[in-house]
Amino acid sequence: MHYVIVGFGCAGYYAAKTIRENDPDGKISVYSDHSYAPYNPMLTTYYVADRIPFEALFPFGTLDKIEEELKLDMHKDVKVSKVDAKARTLLLDSGETVSYDKLLISSGASAFAPRFEGLDPADAFYMRTVFDAIKLREELDSTPHKKALVVGASMVGIKVVELLVNRGIETVLADMATKMFPLAAYDDVAKEIGDRIEAKGVKLALGNALKSAQKDGDIYHCTMNDGSVIDADLIVLCIGTRANTAVVDPEQVKVNRGIVVDERMCTSDPDIFAAGDCCEGNELQSSNTMIIGLWANAAHQGTTAGANMSGKPADFDGNFLHNITHFMDMDFIGFGDNRLKGEVLYSGDIHKGLFVEAVVQEGRLVGVNILDNYRISGAIKNYLYAIMEGSAGDISPIQKGILIKEGLKPSFIEKLEGHVYAEH
Repeated sequence: MHYVIVGFGCAGYYAAKTIRENDPDGKISVYSDHSYAPYNPMLTTYYVADRIPFEALFPFGTLDKIEEELKLDMHKDVKVSKVDAKARTLLLDSGETVSYDKLLISSGASAFAPRFEGLDPADAFYMRTVFDAIKLREELDSTPHKKALVVGASMVGIKVVELLVNRGIETVLADMATKMFPLAAYDDVAKEIGDRIEAKGVKLALGNALKSAQKDGDIYHCTMNDGSVIDADLIVLCIGTRANTAVVDPEQVKVNRGIVVDERMCTSDPDIFAAGDCCEGNELQSSNTMIIGLWANAAHQGTTAGANMSGKPADFDGNFLHNITHFMDMDFIGFGDNRLKGEVLYSGDIHKGLFVEAVVQEGRLVGVNILDNYRISGAIKNYLYAIMEGSAGDISPIQKGILIKEGLKPSFIEKLEGHVYAEH
C-alpha cells in the first residue's frame, strides 16, 4: 500500500504516526513545501516575544528524527501542483507525476490579507507560519521601531500587540469589526477587554478598516476607512486565514471554504482524505461542516484519517468553536457560537476576578465567555461537549466541585444546567 501525505503539520504527523502503527511495512510518502518539522502556529508569537526558544515550536522533534521513527519517504521543499483524483496521481511543480493508493491532504491554511493601495505585501508582516515568525523577530531585533499598526482584533492580533508593546513600541490595533474578538466574545466582555487594553496604552481603532498606505521614508501614512490617518513604521496584518485547497480540483473533490470531510475524514472521493486547517469537518453545535482551526482538532482529525487510510475504521464526531488565550495579564475563554441568542446569565464582577457570561437557549447551554479564570474552562467545555453529543444530564459532581471552588455559586451552576426556578 502506498500512502501519500501532502502537507506535514500537526494533522499530517498524527496521520503518519497512526498509519505506521497499523501498517508497519506500508510506504508513506510525505510531500512538504518546506524543510521544517511540524510546528504549532499558535506558538509563533511566543517565539517572537522570546518567551520560548526556536526549538519549542516543533513539539514532535526534528524532521530527521520523525522521518527515521516513522520510516517516512520524505520529500522536503517540494510543491504539489495538483491532485488528479481520477488517475490517483499527484502532479509536482517539477512536472513529475506520483501515484498513490490512499491520499491525505493536510496542507493547512495561510494568512489572508487583501491588497491595500500603496502597501507592497512583501513589506507587511504576518503571523501564521514559522517563516512569518522568523521574519518579524529578525526585523524587531535588527531595526528599532517606534510606531506599529496591527490589523486584526483576533487572538493572534492581540498577541502581536502584546509583544510589540513589551518592546516599547507605540501600537494601534485596528479592525473593521466594532469590537474585540468579534467571532468569540459577547458585547459586554469585548468592551471590557477593549477598555483594559486601552488602559495599558494600546490605541484601538475598531470599526475602522485599513484603506491604503502611503510610504514616506520609513513611515507609512495609513489612511483608514473613516478618513483618519495612522502613522506607523511597522504594519502587521492578522486579518484571518484561508484554507489551502488549491491542490484539489473542486470538480473531483467537494470543496466549500475548506475540503469537505465526513466523520471518517474521507472526502467525496473514497481514496482521498483531508485533515487539519484545510478541511471542513462536523461542527457539533450547528451540525454543519466548518473549518475549526485548533491544534487538538487537527490532531484528532489526523489520527482518524490515518486509521481509516490504513484499514482500521474510526470516527471523529466533530468539534465546536472554542478559544482559550492569555494576554496582557488576563485570560479570555470563549465557547460556542456567540451569535446564538437566549437567556443571558452573569456571574461575578466583569471588572475584577472571575466573570462568566453564559447564554442558555431552550434549557440548553449554548455559549460561554469567561474572563480571568482558565481553571474552570475544562469543566465547562466538557459539559458543552456532552450537550452537543446529546448525552448531557447535569454537570458532574466533580466538575461542580471545581466550579464552586473557583467561585461560581450553586444557584448559577443550576441555571447553566437549564434548571428554571424562582429566585428568593
